[in-house]
Amino acid sequence: MSEPTALARRFPAGFLFGTATAAYQIEGGHDADGKGPSIWDTFCRRPGAISTGETGDIACDHYHRWREDVGLLRDLGCNAYRLSISWPRVLPVGGGAVNEAGLAFYDRLIDELLANGVRPFVTLYHWDLPQALQEKGGWSAPETVEAFGRYADVIARRLGDRVRDWITLNEPEVVAYAGHYVGVHAPGIRDFRTAVLVSHHLLLAHRAAATAVRAAHRDSRVGIALNLSPCDPASDTPADADAAVRMDGYLNRWFLDPLFGRGYPTDMVDLYRPFGNWELNGYDGRLDFLGVNYYARRVVRASSDGPLRGERVDPEGEHTAIGWEVHPASFRRLLVRLHREYAPAQLYVTENGAAYDDIVVDDRVDDPARVSFLTRHFDAAAGAVADGVPLRGYFIWTLMDNFEWAHGTSKRFGIVHTDYLTQRRRVKASGDWYRRLISAHQAARTTAAAK
Repeated sequence: MSEPTALARRFPAGFLFGTATAAYQIEGGHDADGKGPSIWDTFCRRPGAISTGETGDIACDHYHRWREDVGLLRDLGCNAYRLSISWPRVLPVGGGAVNEAGLAFYDRLIDELLANGVRPFVTLYHWDLPQALQEKGGWSAPETVEAFGRYADVIARRLGDRVRDWITLNEPEVVAYAGHYVGVHAPGIRDFRTAVLVSHHLLLAHRAAATAVRAAHRDSRVGIALNLSPCDPASDTPADADAAVRMDGYLNRWFLDPLFGRGYPTDMVDLYRPFGNWELNGYDGRLDFLGVNYYARRVVRASSDGPLRGERVDPEGEHTAIGWEVHPASFRRLLVRLHREYAPAQLYVTENGAAYDDIVVDDRVDDPARVSFLTRHFDAAAGAVADGVPLRGYFIWTLMDNFEWAHGTSKRFGIVHTDYLTQRRRVKASGDWYRRLISAHQAARTTAAAK
């Protein structure tokens, strides 16, 4: 099942095989060279916020080890890499004077990627809002939308001569609700009205950033990375079916519909009316591509609690170490649905991966569960390609084990093992599997071209 040669042939020529990371999760250097604090620097210091009591102050020390990490990408054979920019590293207080040392770091990183044949996909916001902006209201303030547009302009003008592919925001649903309703992510607010307002402002921020990037370089390609999942009812009762529709509206349609020029879904506008009057008339995300972050489906049952009157349930079956169901069939189903219902010009899997309890034995990390997970999910993606889905690339989450937000370093998603005491990197068996998949794809396409 894990032999990748036959699987590789099912992906088209020019397909991008990459990995994804986020600045706060790998960079460390939390106050190096003029960087300002982010909301995650602040949140991690709140007692009990991180299960392990850790911070991202050092993480993978990528800020100092970036050449080594680009070398890993090269040696794996990756032809693309999704990274994010730390907003407070470049603009320590969210606006005003540029921190040249911080911006120069990304200059060097982009140049090194290109020198090694790796195409950069740059995410402008992967959750590390400057703390100075949070103190002025954060994403609940319209001024932050404007600040994000100015920040995007700074980055695009500096890097846009070499970076063509841009992702404005990563997972706005998580930013809004994990950060402002459930409170398990920074900034740790627990208010549903605020969360819905933040989701609205994030969509406006996407537009502001996309406009700035395209103005800086006309040939830029702009997308967004959404965490999306099929939402299935826990039973065949009408109540559970209705709850699944509401969950789909909350997670998927609330973001997809406006980004594709349809405005907010009317059923969700009605549901959210007690929390505000939400309109996006005339809004269109103008996506050159849609990024899909997929980890698991959602199984939903009706509940009397909460605004959605529904709750997730944990189905029986296979699960990862973080507790998420392994369900690759839903991955293919999701990709096909996006193609048929929204018809994005291009799709990229901007995140997919799994956490397992990896251990080092005889200086090696064997992770057969992750190899199986990736094999089955790449198989599902190849099936979607056969169904006509315009899938152009796949970014595994993640290159190396890192600071996994509220879980600290306790959950390992990497295809490269990180020893946090020594910062040594070891390519896992899953990394070797990925290298073979990429090599087999290159060989198959070379052979096809020669015929």
